[in-house]
Amino acid sequence: MQCYVCKQNGVDRDAVGICIVCGMGLCSEHIVRSDVEIQEGGYPFPSRKLKTAVPRILCPECAKAFGGR
Repeated sequence: MQCYVCKQNGVDRDAVGICIVCGMGLCSEHIVRSDVEIQEGGYPFPSRKLKTAVPRILCPECAKAFGGR
């Protein structure tokens, strides 16, 4: 699998990970490791924020949507 961001720029670079949100293949240059807060709860509510964030692999676009870089 190739890095999607690199491929758009005409560069062939192997992907080393996949964005957990959109499924985009990413190389080590474009991969973003981010701690994402997780909510837990029953239907319909109440929900509560878990004590620790969960590390996730995101693409630059999804990281930006989550409030990252």
